[in-house]
Amino acid sequence: MKKLFIIGGAVIAVFILIIVLSNKSDEAKLKDNPYGTEKLEKSTIGLIGNENYNNIILPDALFKKVESGESVTAYFFSPECHYCMAMTPVMMPIAKEMGVNVLQYNMLEFGQQAAPYGIKSWPTLVHYEDGKEVGRMVGEQPEENIRAFFTEFEGK
Repeated sequence: MKKLFIIGGAVIAVFILIIVLSNKSDEAKLKDNPYGTEKLEKSTIGLIGNENYNNIILPDALFKKVESGESVTAYFFSPECHYCMAMTPVMMPIAKEMGVNVLQYNMLEFGQQAAPYGIKSWPTLVHYEDGKEVGRMVGEQPEENIRAFFTEFEGK
């Protein structure tokens, strides 16, 4: 019986250590995060520092860019969407290669503020010109569709 308590105590201690180390790691990531808040979902925190998610845009900044008439390509994703997690590592290297600036909008954190853009599902890639949407691609897409979208709307 004594051995059972020792083993049980060791297992509990290991779990506590894992939780403490995970929380410390999250705290370090949150210091310089692009979201402007430390109240983030765990799955969002997990993406901080990931090279495929380093062009995050906040709701007000996206609204201003679109309203200004700039040419804007926005990618609406959620860190809890497995289609997004599959598409982003394909899309972002293509965007980099083609010189396309893809602004990444996190629907998990800012879904309520995305209502003006009519985003019903994700991943969704949208291109805006002169304050209006001119192109949209919804769902996980293969490389050739992503390249065609960038070529059509970015002229690359």
